[in-house]
Amino acid sequence: MDKLKQSKPSYIGHRQRIKTKYGKSGLNGWLDYEVLELVLSYAIPRKDTKSIARELLLRFKSINGVLDADNRDLQSINGISKHTALFLNLLKDVSVLYMEERMFGRDLLSSPQVVYDYLKVSLKGLMDEGFMMLFLDNRNQLIAMETLKNGTVNQAIVFPRKIVERALYYNAVGVLVAHNHPSGSLEPSQEDQEVTKDIREALKTVDITLLDHIIIGGNEFFSFKENQIEIE
Repeated sequence: MDKLKQSKPSYIGHRQRIKTKYGKSGLNGWLDYEVLELVLSYAIPRKDTKSIARELLLRFKSINGVLDADNRDLQSINGISKHTALFLNLLKDVSVLYMEERMFGRDLLSSPQVVYDYLKVSLKGLMDEGFMMLFLDNRNQLIAMETLKNGTVNQAIVFPRKIVERALYYNAVGVLVAHNHPSGSLEPSQEDQEVTKDIREALKTVDITLLDHIIIGGNEFFSFKENQIEIE
């Protein structure tokens, strides 16, 4: 019996201790590698996950970086299987859904931080540019949102007519648009400004207002409206 106890892997007791710790006090005061170690324990049942967690942070710099990482890049880390990479992808997607649900049923023009937080979670970390549209009713509440197109690394092709079509489909009164800069830059390019003007003018023809154009770069954002760049 004693031999059986001695042969029990040491990580099993440690794994139970960190789960108990989380159950008692949440993640308050935890280091990033400890959080990842606990997360990985649910996807990797029979292995010490501490070294894997540290390797992930060494490669991707932060928990955000790990969750934003491409599936193939995750699998390049020793100990991360396809199953585990999908599990980490799932965590990111669940967080996007969580932030998305917070936007419904409220005046988004009076709660812009909710919009910024959602867009940062949705768009940051993408290797290519993604362009999103949020359609609002006459109370500035969210009706629906769509991703129009994934572009190349440095270009998202936007069709103002398509935005108008989707806005009319949802009977929207106002539209918020957003895209990311994979480079992390927040500076709106000349093309960004021209596209914004084209979208604004196209929506005006059907009495729909372009409410803002938001650029996501890294974990920050740039708002045309907040920076008083003409959009209406």
